[in-house]
Amino acid sequence: MLADYAVRVEESRGRRFPEPLHPYRNDFQRDRDRVIHSRAFRRLEDKTQVFTRRFSDHFRNRLTHTIEVSQIARTVAAQLGLNVDLVEALALAHDVGHPPFGHAGEKALDAAMRVHGFFFDHNLHALRIVEDFEQRYAAFRGLNLTFEVREGIVKHSRDYPASQFPELAEYLLDRRPPLEAQLIDLADEIAYNTADLDDGYEAHLLSLDEIRQGVPVFGRFYHEAEQTYPDAIEKLKLNEAIKRVLDLLVGDLIQNTQAQIIAAGIKRLEDVRSCPQRLVAFSPTVEQARREAKDFLYSRLYYSAALDPEKNDAERIIGELFTLWTKQPDQLPYSYREKARQEPLPRVVCDYIAGMTDTYIYEQYEKCCGK
Repeated sequence: MLADYAVRVEESRGRRFPEPLHPYRNDFQRDRDRVIHSRAFRRLEDKTQVFTRRFSDHFRNRLTHTIEVSQIARTVAAQLGLNVDLVEALALAHDVGHPPFGHAGEKALDAAMRVHGFFFDHNLHALRIVEDFEQRYAAFRGLNLTFEVREGIVKHSRDYPASQFPELAEYLLDRRPPLEAQLIDLADEIAYNTADLDDGYEAHLLSLDEIRQGVPVFGRFYHEAEQTYPDAIEKLKLNEAIKRVLDLLVGDLIQNTQAQIIAAGIKRLEDVRSCPQRLVAFSPTVEQARREAKDFLYSRLYYSAALDPEKNDAERIIGELFTLWTKQPDQLPYSYREKARQEPLPRVVCDYIAGMTDTYIYEQYEKCCGK
């Protein structure tokens, strides 16, 4: 049963190119399936989340992370009475715009673009992917997703000022996104704040004592696990603590968002869109715990010297390839040379690099820049 403030598929603003209804799947289910069957989604398997395979092949990549986000988002959506089909489509699409090498690659690609007066934004790149790059259908370019999914891809994690992004005017930049889109960013945070503690420990970059001291909520739950399972090995007690942290974050997000909805007098979708602030949020106490975990991961893991080789690779490989192809566009594949006739060359080069997997960009670097 959907809440009155949920998005109803039968009230969708539709697709850019009208299509007949499917006999047994609604439009948001079809959008979910189109994302799953896209090339961009498959490439997530070989894109770094935090750790490359030089550490282990057991760690999360962009694809497994996306699946975890989807699971969390669906759980929250069901408890809030939201449209789970729309939420699943948004969760599965939320990372398709990321370049190779994780956040280091995104930073390097943005730096390369800014030299030419442009910038890189993975949300807007994801929109370009689903609107243009994916070519699976004879009737239209892109995936022809519904308005609600495209809007959520753009707006799930940040607000874009209408005055600065006139090209996004159709996405109602002066209005809040539906709750289905609002919850994706926090589901994303829950997924990586807990998973990266696990992967950091498994990679021997974070010790148990460091995590217990740096993330107080984890330390409290680890103590509980020790009391409950005194004979369990350390890793299993760590798993128990992380599971409880995840459950705390998800449960609080559900309960506090419900309280926010009631306090704001939300009755229908239009109330959500006109609300002065986003409604999906943690309570102040749990928000502090989330921030402590995130700050710890940034200071002790993401910026650790052990990950410098990946960051250096991202800066060197993306920077050199970007420079090469902007100076010698004849070395680009034919389809990208054709695109450069209609669009600025730096944007075309950016599109090409952003779509690459870690493996493929290494191959291109060896081919084009190898000594």
